[in-house]
Amino acid sequence: MERFLKIYRNYILELQKIQQQNPQLMLTLCMNIHKRPTLIPFCRYGHYDVVKYLIERCGADVNLPGVVVFDDKEIEDASPLWCAAAAGHLDLVMLLVKYGAKLNSTTKTYSTPLRAACFDGYYEIVKYLVTQGADIEIANRYGHTSLMIACYKGHTKIVKFLLDRKAQVNRKSESGGTALHDCAEGGSLEIAKMLIEHGARMCVDSGGVSPLLAAAVAGHKHIYEYFISVPNLVSRQERIDALELLGATYVDKKEDMMGAFDLWKRAMDERYRDDCPVLHKPPSTAIAAYNFAQEVTDADTLDELLNDPDQMRMQALVIRERILGLGHPDTIYYIRRRGAIYGDGGIFDRCIKLWNHALDSKQSILNPLNETTLNTLLCCIQIFNSMIDRQLGSDRIGPSIQREGLTVFKKTVLQVKLGKQMLDTVPSCERNVTHLNEALMIALRLASLLTHEMPEEGTEMHKSLFVAIHELVRIKAKGTNDSDLMHLIFSRHMVGIGPKSPTYRFPSPQLLKALIKTGADVTAKDKFGDTPLHKAATSDAPSDLITILLDAGAHIDAVNKIGRTFESSVKDKRQYESVYPVRYITLSCLAARVIRKMYNDTILDFVPNHLRNFVQMH
Repeated sequence: MERFLKIYRNYILELQKIQQQNPQLMLTLCMNIHKRPTLIPFCRYGHYDVVKYLIERCGADVNLPGVVVFDDKEIEDASPLWCAAAAGHLDLVMLLVKYGAKLNSTTKTYSTPLRAACFDGYYEIVKYLVTQGADIEIANRYGHTSLMIACYKGHTKIVKFLLDRKAQVNRKSESGGTALHDCAEGGSLEIAKMLIEHGARMCVDSGGVSPLLAAAVAGHKHIYEYFISVPNLVSRQERIDALELLGATYVDKKEDMMGAFDLWKRAMDERYRDDCPVLHKPPSTAIAAYNFAQEVTDADTLDELLNDPDQMRMQALVIRERILGLGHPDTIYYIRRRGAIYGDGGIFDRCIKLWNHALDSKQSILNPLNETTLNTLLCCIQIFNSMIDRQLGSDRIGPSIQREGLTVFKKTVLQVKLGKQMLDTVPSCERNVTHLNEALMIALRLASLLTHEMPEEGTEMHKSLFVAIHELVRIKAKGTNDSDLMHLIFSRHMVGIGPKSPTYRFPSPQLLKALIKTGADVTAKDKFGDTPLHKAATSDAPSDLITILLDAGAHIDAVNKIGRTFESSVKDKRQYESVYPVRYITLSCLAARVIRKMYNDTILDFVPNHLRNFVQMH
């Protein structure tokens, strides 16, 4: 980094020398080196003299946008004014406005220079832009206004300034959140008071979450106490729910069991007040993932929780699910987090149950191939690997992954199926199969784990596994470059991934045979005309796997689009010779070669339809 800064400083010094001699050359150099509009990098890093010179002497466009990096993120269509405001360079902001920079220009995500200044709290820039006419109500693509981001980041002076300028305090974002939600999540008591004084209301967002609940989710007890102290702001039921949710946050986020107990005790006292009707909890369903825990409904049972930390943790998950619902990201996050803690401690059955619960929840509410769902599936694979590794390092027989692994595998197959159906509705030119490709590779890794210790043939588990693999094959989903399962199994990204067992291999003969037995095509071609045999050659697959492909009907002399065969694709000729290739070259293969060599594709019109693919393959 220091070397880069030194080079950059020297570059700036050279530009300043050039500006004395040849302005046009300087402009050309800036464009060629940065591959972006001239002013962007200099506004980003605050080079006032260079920017002034480029505008006045070189005629640089003060509104020409480009790409800039902030916090390792690329911001597209950022104007020079946006860059200067986001970086906190007031002198440059004033210079650009003087020369006609558009105050309300937006990035690709509709962020304005004013919102950029609000993000990091540059009060003087905010004040200057607004006094020059910047619109304080322009929201980004998520509907978040400058006031909302200032509230979330806790910039008190900016919030006060925007409120004095009549910013819409109850305006809602795309998700239904208001500035009061952002403030409650951010945790600034001073800003919360300002918003309430300016008429902020206790609205709920699209997920049914109020600012009071948002404060509880974030663990901001001081915000909760302030909200309930405001007359007529929240109802008794809302106070109770928020107290219980706050207690759950104390358990999950702070590991403060005593603090959580006090909050839950306070909520129970509020439910059973003598001067008000009793507010009973709604009946709950015992969930296996939570060890069948149910919410406590009386003081004696609550007291017993203090002697059982694990039950406290399950109580927190049950409360969170009831109040926020499974659609809320925090509900899923803490289910997964608790599962990960169990997994790290070797309590794999509890971990898998929780993650399966999270998977079921996601699959019911999220689109197929959602990234968070795929991440959970990957986490399950890591746990299964750990379970196998734990058994290797212990004389004791641990839990088998077969039953739980098959459950997760079936859910992965469902993701592949629904994902393919979703992509089939998208025009091919707009289709992005990245996540489908990832889902296919996850499915192969799970299938590999399940076939590593193949269930005994004839058992229900063996039958169920092959039915699930057959379902995966039958979908005929293709990933990147039209690769199907038989191509992906030899992907370089898959090699070396799995448990540390000396008997574990990927790809393994068991997995390859299972795919072929359930209908996978050993002659399938991808975008480049490669067959699984080509992929096996380039990935240095062992000879036993190559033999399995050949015995299943793969053609050893099949050519891809650039005319390469298995023989010309292998890195080591001994790999080719080890499979005794003469056994797999038939008279019909030799005849097809002769036809292609002598007549090319001109003869195909005279070849019977059922033989054309065979001839073209050679």
